[in-house]
Amino acid sequence: MSVIESKILLKKERQLEIIHQINLHNKILSSDLSLILNVSEDTIRRDLNELALENKIVKVHGGALSKSYNVSATQADTYAYDEKKVIATKMIKLIKDGMTILTSGGTTMRAIANQLPNNLHVTFFTVSPLISLELAEHPNVEVIFLGGKISNISKISVGGEVVSKINDIKADLCVLGINGFDQEGISDSDYEVVQVKKAMIKSSRQVVATTISEKLNSDLRLRVCTLNEIDYLITELSPENELLKPYKGLVKYIL
Repeated sequence: MSVIESKILLKKERQLEIIHQINLHNKILSSDLSLILNVSEDTIRRDLNELALENKIVKVHGGALSKSYNVSATQADTYAYDEKKVIATKMIKLIKDGMTILTSGGTTMRAIANQLPNNLHVTFFTVSPLISLELAEHPNVEVIFLGGKISNISKISVGGEVVSKINDIKADLCVLGINGFDQEGISDSDYEVVQVKKAMIKSSRQVVATTISEKLNSDLRLRVCTLNEIDYLITELSPENELLKPYKGLVKYIL
């Protein structure tokens, strides 16, 4: 293999990993990709530009988004769609009539919104414009969008105004989509998102962490909460699966 062919192969492998990281986390910063792949941010920016031109990702200032973050996203655009459907089915069993629920954004929460029974009477507070639109399709669901500055990376409302609004809510459930999850707790890479999620946890009687199993044992740079602040961990796996054994006793309930 020539040097040129080797470089092309390395580039293709790198871009495949970039797509995988973006799909796994729905969003990612260029600086984080640079650390993960051990290449310069200039290289990452060139890769993101190429992938965006090929319509494989959505490039934004400072990073990139999965195509599933688009309002018109299809089932095919959603990474691990079948796994997220399983999580949604489990999650909906925790929702009872009359509840007040706080939610973040993400494709797992979108799957939950899509599967809500039409006869369910609940109130959702959400920081995600996309999730608020999905929830509004249900006739008996009251949806309150907690507006403010929209993060161009996470596509949710962030900032002091939003945190203040969340602090005034007393929710029955907080449903968190997460990016990093290990035995130390939930983590994220976006400081403003972390502050919003911290406020959501503080304002809720019970906290539900939803994640596909591929994100287990991953740790990002900023801590959202420890495991003793989480009431339920929901994945697509059986609660008896070997991957979940390290979390037994650290989380109250594993579904």
